[in-house]
Amino acid sequence: AWPLSGTLITRFGARQSDGRPSPGMLIAADAGTPVTAVGDGKVVYSDWMTGYGMILIIDHGDGYMSLYAHNESLLRDNGSRVRRGEQVARVGNSGGQGRNALYFELRRNGQPVDPASWLRR
Repeated sequence: AWPLSGTLITRFGARQSDGRPSPGMLIAADAGTPVTAVGDGKVVYSDWMTGYGMILIIDHGDGYMSLYAHNESLLRDNGSRVRRGEQVARVGNSGGQGRNALYFELRRNGQPVDPASWLRR
């Protein structure tokens, strides 16, 4: 499941302004739109981070982690267990994007991976 319903602005691997491929996706949505977990797991980070704003990171096991950034609020604390589809945050623009959008990234063993296999519409 996708982490929210919105408009895909930047796809995984799309060229950024500096020429590098994007390690994640940017999905536009109205401020306050619920953001949901893409899989079961444990929240390992829920706080402010420079460049990401209000960010929540979920460890799904087997080396997989999902990142949800630029939120206006975080709804789960460090150590919380979450289930796929549960609300974990609300969309905002805390990461300095200048627009309300969720930055979403999936990592395996610390490296960004294409989330296409996890995200089905």
